[in-house]
Amino acid sequence: MSQEGRERADDEATAPDEAPHQQARWYAGGQYEPLLSEKSSESVDVDSSLPDDLTRDELELPSLVEPEVARHYTRLSQMNYGIESGPIPLGSCTMKYNPSFTEDVAAHPGNRVHPLRADEDKQGILHLLYELQETLATIGGMDAVTLQPPAGAAGEFTGIQVAKAYHEANGDDRSEVIVPESAHGTNFASAAMAGYDVVELPSNEEGRVEVDALEAAVSDDTALLMLTNPNTLGLFERDIEAIAEIVHDAGGLLYYDGANLNSLLGKARPGDMGFDIMHFNLHKTFATPHGGGGPGQGPIGVGEDLAPFLPTPQVREAEGGYETYEPTHSIGRVHEFMGNWLVLVKAYAYILRHGDEGLENVSETAVLNANYLASQIEYDVPYGPFHHEFVASANADAGDVAKAMLDHGVHPPTTKWPEIVDEALMTEPTETESKRRLDDLAAAFNAVAAMDEESLAETPTETTARRIDQATAARNPRLSWHALDE
Repeated sequence: MSQEGRERADDEATAPDEAPHQQARWYAGGQYEPLLSEKSSESVDVDSSLPDDLTRDELELPSLVEPEVARHYTRLSQMNYGIESGPIPLGSCTMKYNPSFTEDVAAHPGNRVHPLRADEDKQGILHLLYELQETLATIGGMDAVTLQPPAGAAGEFTGIQVAKAYHEANGDDRSEVIVPESAHGTNFASAAMAGYDVVELPSNEEGRVEVDALEAAVSDDTALLMLTNPNTLGLFERDIEAIAEIVHDAGGLLYYDGANLNSLLGKARPGDMGFDIMHFNLHKTFATPHGGGGPGQGPIGVGEDLAPFLPTPQVREAEGGYETYEPTHSIGRVHEFMGNWLVLVKAYAYILRHGDEGLENVSETAVLNANYLASQIEYDVPYGPFHHEFVASANADAGDVAKAMLDHGVHPPTTKWPEIVDEALMTEPTETESKRRLDDLAAAFNAVAAMDEESLAETPTETTARRIDQATAARNPRLSWHALDE
């Protein structure tokens, strides 16, 4: 860009209100800081032994000093919204702040051990793995835990495979998995991928499992009931003991989806409720990185009767230390060694830092924050009281509401799910947000609630990327920079 062009760009972007599509934090002293592509540049000759069709004769490069490079990449980071930017109240996802001390723990040189080294050469790692297994088992009320599954959905699939192997070992040929209508979509998918027919279970007028419908649904074909408790409406299943009895009387197993365990830490344990299998979302409950496809980690816990079917290898105490071993009826490996190893390290550090009282405080604050925020917004909230999350009903298209919230500098909640709430706004503030930040979220909700539908349809207007055509983006995705010229 020429000097004249740069001066014109500066003149045209001297304040946020004159360039509403630029985020205000990019301005310093009323001056717009250009991107690298807007800096002065020079052309240089390029010599290369590569084929002609892979090279250019000239390359235009910006003339830069270090502060300009640092500011450029800082600005790029500000164009995205992350958990360090502010709250991400995506209901059911538990997107809470990840404390940075766990990154330092994960970076410790002692963690750089090849997993295929002999057990005697990695005793420190095996000790950590064993302690994490036992700690998670205590938290969940389970008898044994495998750390292998690398995500929550992988944990589901692993848990179902363990249940399947258990039934087959008992000579039971069971073909059905029961899943409530408000369950996570992965529950339906995991059961189907494992070869089961999925039986959908309706909710009652309180938003919980319809017990009479469950009694009608169970049979000799029932392998599992997959249940989230509290459920996706943030409601605790008050009939959980009766539900467990119904499933067990039919010879089935009760599976706990651990997505909402954040609300129960130190207060209640799935194993004590009658669950036979559960998965833990370390990237939700224990604040390891979450999103962008990973890394995650979804260990599963099981009761004593199912422990022999867990994946291999497991870790146990041995004379003078720890060793890996293969359970007697193992379903085999589901991941190399123990999955995303450093995620396990971070979760272990997070649990140790909190201790018993700290983990209990996590759930208390998560419940308090959800109920407080629900009481402050002007949208209809049809159920309650809540645990860690709530579902409001928008007075307009929930997708438009989400886009409008971006203009207020906050991340929107999960939208249009669960479908039992009309135009759902599924919201989980988590325990890591302060009252002041919850008030900011409520103010954003209420400002959007006051907008008319025509204005909503134009949002967002203050973000770098404007309103997109979602249908076209889904049907014709542009997944490479090569497509930008099309």
